[in-house]
Amino acid sequence: MAANIEDMRSTPPGYFTTRWGLPEYTDWLDESMSWKESCYIGDWSFLWDRVFSGPDALRLLSDCSVNSFAKFDIDQSKHVIHCNRDGKVIHEGIVTRLSGDSFRMFGRGTFWVDYLLRKGGYDARSSARDSFNFQVAGPKAIAVIEKASGRRLRDIGFMRNGQIEIAGVPVTALRQGMSGEPGFELQGAADHAATVYQAILDAGRDYDLRRLGGRAVFINHLEACFPTIITDYMPALFDEDMADYLAEFRGNMPASTVTFNIAGSFEADDISAWYRSPVELGWGKNVKFDHDFIGREALEEEVANPRRLIRTLVWNADDVVDVYASLFRAGKPYHFMEMPRDQRGFMYADKVLSAGREVGVSTSRGYSYFYREMLSLCVIDVAHSEPGTEVVVVWGEPGEAQREIRARVAPAPYKPDHRRIDLTTLA
Repeated sequence: MAANIEDMRSTPPGYFTTRWGLPEYTDWLDESMSWKESCYIGDWSFLWDRVFSGPDALRLLSDCSVNSFAKFDIDQSKHVIHCNRDGKVIHEGIVTRLSGDSFRMFGRGTFWVDYLLRKGGYDARSSARDSFNFQVAGPKAIAVIEKASGRRLRDIGFMRNGQIEIAGVPVTALRQGMSGEPGFELQGAADHAATVYQAILDAGRDYDLRRLGGRAVFINHLEACFPTIITDYMPALFDEDMADYLAEFRGNMPASTVTFNIAGSFEADDISAWYRSPVELGWGKNVKFDHDFIGREALEEEVANPRRLIRTLVWNADDVVDVYASLFRAGKPYHFMEMPRDQRGFMYADKVLSAGREVGVSTSRGYSYFYREMLSLCVIDVAHSEPGTEVVVVWGEPGEAQREIRARVAPAPYKPDHRRIDLTTLA
């Protein structure tokens, strides 16, 4: 075993942080409604931003990504996924083609791609960028950004980029939608971050714009099914063949990005049990076999015969209420359910049972104020993945009182996907 499981169940001293600013700006109930009723601005400027360029830059990305790059237009962006030789996800991120041989990448994957560049003899180079990355999403997001920029943006296609100005600052506007609603990521030089952020706040006053705090930030990922590293899967970094990369990663990254902790009722003897493949995370459509890449052989078999799929679980309200009610009864209560979700940076993984047999693993447990339901994502055996199937989630750490919570399998995403909506239909 390459990692000590018990060490990963412990909480680092004083570990509580949010990279998205304050935990709350209005309150998490109000903020969690913003991407359905109005819009929000969230700050993802902590993401790594790197440019890869040169004659072999495209080949480098192709060699280490499950995605096809046979068609990749300038100003187009792709959600790229990097796997180990067993087809388990190491990192993922967003890559944008800037020109014929220049590509901009956001996310932890920048470090992996840069590592392979230095180890693989590619005729390419990379450079880090100090940038801001603001996400503005929700049905009124387009109106806010158009007001701030003074121009129409409705012709920008999904996962395409436009060049605009906000308060005199050059800004790249990437149309995406991590909330499951129409939205843009606004990217530019870090020196101008405060100017652009304030301009968005000013433009949003007439549109009920909210600032998205750390407590509500992942509820949209849950409702819209965007699995997240450390929250829904452990990066496949702990195998013997990854030792050199893991040492370099840990030695060069901030402590907050290399802290990996697990919690919940799920148990296994090896950290690889917390790894996930693109198929298990709902990204099977991104896997293309028109090129050679790391993990191809394993994924060819899994894509053809998937064993587990991702679904939403809707937790039984009475069983959930009993967990909170235990706080008011004598004796040791059940493990506390933080609202709307755990904030400590753990991968909470709970075993899912059917007729007493383990059939899946539940993650991302969180309360949706919009639906008034406790939800989670679940990687579940295909035989039990049909919406409406009844299962049981085991709540509570090993060695403490545990509560079986009834749950119903539902589609993922749970909330209808509006990311690709025709922007011309919005006011």
